[in-house]
Amino acid sequence: MATKGLKMVTLALLDDKGVIVKGETGLSTNGVFPITDEMLGTKTANITNLSSAPTMIYGNDGQVDADIAKGTPSVAFAFNGLPVDIKNKLLGRVNDTKGGYTQGSIPKVAVLIQTTTIGTAKPQYVAFAAGKMNETAMNLQTNTNAVVRVDDALTFTAFSVSRWGGEAVKFFDGGDSKFTEDVMMKDVFNGYAGVGV
Repeated sequence: MATKGLKMVTLALLDDKGVIVKGETGLSTNGVFPITDEMLGTKTANITNLSSAPTMIYGNDGQVDADIAKGTPSVAFAFNGLPVDIKNKLLGRVNDTKGGYTQGSIPKVAVLIQTTTIGTAKPQYVAFAAGKMNETAMNLQTNTNAVVRVDDALTFTAFSVSRWGGEAVKFFDGGDSKFTEDVMMKDVFNGYAGVGV
């Protein structure tokens, strides 16, 4: 299955029980936050460490098997223009009510990445039910005769969840006859109840 493009990234904050946070303390009224065209979308979502490097097993003077352990998936995101308050919430920065933000407890985040099957319009999804975002650096540069933009470069590290059998990542095929977006959303974003709810 080959894919094309990066259609949409959707995020949500999680509470201590792994349920999405809604309303004022969350990212939106119903808790989920798609990175839409209005905030210039997502440029890249580079997913790595889906599995670990194989450990070769030898016997009879040859390679007869390989052990492949679970990986520790991470996603290097480049967002074109996250809203300031959303970015700070994702990173656990606390508003001091005077326009300043200081580092607080880093919250858990759920992530859903949508792409498209090549040659069709069928969506494919890569989902992470829990993890944490961090920002390791900001490379600010002077403008010259061209504007020098610096994206919101955040790295997401995924955690395993019990409801997925201890796995950290889940894949959804939007072309499957039994697939429904609502069921997927409820599976990825624990506590999801639909738009406007």
